Amino acid sequence: MPNCSFCGKFIVKGTGKMFVKKDGKILYFDSMKCEKNMLKLNRKARKTRWTKEYKEAKKEGVKK
Repeated sequence: MPNCSFCGKFIVKGTGKMFVKKDGKILYFDSMKCEKNMLKLNRKARKTRWTKEYKEAKKEGVKK
C-alpha cells in the first residue's frame, strides 16, 4: 500500500481509503483527518505542521 497523499504516513494493508478524482488522479488517505484537510478544507500539506512534508520543508529551510 502506498503512503498517505496528505501526511505521508505509510498505510497498513487493509486500512485507509482510496479516492479517485474526476481527472483520474488517485489519492490515498490513512485517516478522515487527512482526507478532510485536503479535500474539504483545501489545506496544503507544506503548511500543516503535523505532516511529513512540513517537517522536511522546515529542515530544508534551517539548513540554508
